[in-house]
Amino acid sequence: MHSIQDVNKPETELYLSVQHLQIQNEQQQPLVHDLSFELYAGETLAIVGESGSGKSISSLALLGLLPSTLKIQGKALLHGQDLLHMTEVQQRQIRGQKMAMIFQEPMTALNPLHRVERIIGETLLLQGYSKAEVRERVIALLNDVGISEAEDKLRRYPHELSGGQRQRVMIAMALALDPQILIADEPTTALDVTLQAQILNLLKSLQKNRNMALILISHDLNLVRRYADQVIVMNQGRVEEHGAVQSIFQQPKAAYTRNLLDHDFGKALQITSQQPLLQLQQLGVKFPIKQGLLNRIKDYYVAVEPLDLTLLQGESIGIVGESGSGKTSLALAIARLIESDGKIQLLKHDLNQLSEKQLRPLRSDFQIVFQDPFSSLNPRMTVQQIIGEGLALKQLSADQVSQQIDEALIKVELPVEFKYRYPHELSGGQRQRIALARALVLQPKLIIMDEPTSALDRTTQRAIVQLLRRLQQEQQLSYLFISHDLQVVKALCQKVLVLRHAQVVELQETDMLFTQPQAEYTRQLIEASQY
Repeated sequence: MHSIQDVNKPETELYLSVQHLQIQNEQQQPLVHDLSFELYAGETLAIVGESGSGKSISSLALLGLLPSTLKIQGKALLHGQDLLHMTEVQQRQIRGQKMAMIFQEPMTALNPLHRVERIIGETLLLQGYSKAEVRERVIALLNDVGISEAEDKLRRYPHELSGGQRQRVMIAMALALDPQILIADEPTTALDVTLQAQILNLLKSLQKNRNMALILISHDLNLVRRYADQVIVMNQGRVEEHGAVQSIFQQPKAAYTRNLLDHDFGKALQITSQQPLLQLQQLGVKFPIKQGLLNRIKDYYVAVEPLDLTLLQGESIGIVGESGSGKTSLALAIARLIESDGKIQLLKHDLNQLSEKQLRPLRSDFQIVFQDPFSSLNPRMTVQQIIGEGLALKQLSADQVSQQIDEALIKVELPVEFKYRYPHELSGGQRQRIALARALVLQPKLIIMDEPTSALDRTTQRAIVQLLRRLQQEQQLSYLFISHDLQVVKALCQKVLVLRHAQVVELQETDMLFTQPQAEYTRQLIEASQY
């Protein structure tokens, strides 16, 4: 049987030396300018910066995964071999065996048509392992990455796993050939704070056991501070500063770094209104579990236990909890996108008592903004078409539609000329503003937001929070704000609802929740989010 040996390497062994890496596009514009660093065995290097700063593109260059249209200069020496000037055959021998990568979104990185055993074992089969050896190795890897009942997971598809399990499967896939260097590109972006800590602790444990070097790409400086040894701060392709993690955090030299380290999102607004906008009474969500040839209902999976909640006009309530706690199911139920039991009283209407035809004219009063704007915006439509789509239901002239689209763009602080662009021509923060403009153009009284800032860097998050707060104040908007980022919730919401395992753990005013949490689970969530 093949064996993958763990070789004890000295702590000081140099694995990778990147010298003056430069990347240009076809128009000769620099995407990365003069990046240099050294990476040693067992060391963690973090590369941080805002969207478009050159973090991910630098790592893709090392693996030979950039389009041929980009011009790459400099050196990247891995044990004397220059990664930037290799043939495709040589690069294939490096990928997986010497250097591997964990991508940001496991749902798009894992093949949806393959089961877990095939996903993790594919590289091993290509190396000549027998099917029995592959199964044994895959089970060992699943155990290594902390997946319980590993054998049971072998036949599952990615969609049958939770977010945390998918991330672990991707880590197992990357570790299959024992790489010396692991690149983790935003490995915890879409995960709640408790899962983030678990995944990063897992990576550190695996790194220690295997003496791996780790390149951690992240916009989350909290994670970087806890897990990295050295930090490179990038801004629009250039290195702002580079040094040991303690010196960067305690004495940042660049104004850009100081701005990134500023986690003050401001304070939530003081609300004076006592007028209820939304009242939930014993609202519950359960999904039928069907079995047999006749597809009969055998049981029910409870996604949200019956709960009561009142949202005032102009108020924002944060809904927090770990993956699978019922946050998104609650949001979809309120928006009448899934079935639920109980009462959803919006102004004078019980939404659960209305037919789809009766509901349609009321939908402009409540809008939903999803987590990933790139997948929720139609890539074939211009920004103008996306924002104006909902206005088709109203009896408006072409000039009126155009004017309202312009006003919506101005409200979300984007240039009016952006209406001619397509989603792929926008940054993550700009796409999120377009998703918000699409909701605002219908002049809703309630906006439900499902993790609208989770994939954004801190600077962009701060700008979005300030924008939401301004709109809340000017238009008396009410928000139901789902997030695993308690810093954002604290800055925007007047109250916080904590969910766990489909049940309400507590509901408190925000200040009280952070200073005097009633439940141990809430204390754990707050502790995990501390900077």
